[in-house]
Amino acid sequence: MAPASPGVRLLPNAITVLAMCAGLSAVQFALRGQLEATIAAIGVAAILDSLDGRIARLLDATSKMGAELDSLADAISFGVAPALVIYVWKFPNNRFGWIIALIFAVCMILRLARFNTLLDDTEQPPYAKEFFVGVPAPAGGLLALLPLILTIEYGNHGAWWQSRWAVAIWTVAVAALLISRIPTLSVKSVRVPPRAIAPLLVGVGLLAAAVITYPMIALAAALVIYLIHIPYAVRRKHWLANHPEAWDIPASERRAIKREHGTRRTLGLRPVPLHKVAGAARRAVRLPSRGDHEHPVTPEPRVAGPVRRRGWRRTGIRRENRP
Repeated sequence: MAPASPGVRLLPNAITVLAMCAGLSAVQFALRGQLEATIAAIGVAAILDSLDGRIARLLDATSKMGAELDSLADAISFGVAPALVIYVWKFPNNRFGWIIALIFAVCMILRLARFNTLLDDTEQPPYAKEFFVGVPAPAGGLLALLPLILTIEYGNHGAWWQSRWAVAIWTVAVAALLISRIPTLSVKSVRVPPRAIAPLLVGVGLLAAAVITYPMIALAAALVIYLIHIPYAVRRKHWLANHPEAWDIPASERRAIKREHGTRRTLGLRPVPLHKVAGAARRAVRLPSRGDHEHPVTPEPRVAGPVRRRGWRRTGIRRENRP
């Protein structure tokens, strides 16, 4: 592919800057009390963040500057901005609330620093590219605002998720997920089979209709589903770590391997332990090699020799005393 022109190379970086501006605008909307615009600005920042890297790879416009700029924009849009929004919304002029905001922002920056470090790690197994280590930055920024999203939808009615302690505990919990080693699925590695394209497009249309009609409920449901998928991601990574034969094969063949292992486990079948089979039984269960089928070897007939008589001492019979 021919190298991209300077104007084309500028496009991904421009999208990254727009994402950063959207994240900072969320703070301004929070200061004005426009909570719905706050959530919308963070959501726009998340969408733009998911586009800049893909557009850069599509146009062959990736650069070291773009990677660094993307990390800085994520730190501002999904670390600093949500922390300030939570502080302005629930902890105005409160020292304890400022500590909670600092914890979240610092954990987000540490998560991004670790992500940049793992990009240069060449000793990871092949399946590692299918997972993130911890919750990614856009998901973490939106998860921290889940109590605010529920408040916008259901109003200030004194629900438990609106209390300061609940918001503080939730924010710290999301911050812990950011810096944890818990695996989460990476959308970049998802491959859609051709027969699933039409149902997927229908689902995208239904999702767009839900977002337009019930934006906050749709966003809250998506965040809850994201949290529910974490145990599945942990189980999937654990299975891949124990099955190296499935690292470099498509997902359809992985499902076949899982079904085979599940059938064996259900029926209680185990492979024959050859090291416990002795003598002729070991030779009987030995599978013939490919060369045995091409050149079968006829066993040599055994020559009958003199029958060896057992001694009287072995058989336990007393020898007759002869004169």
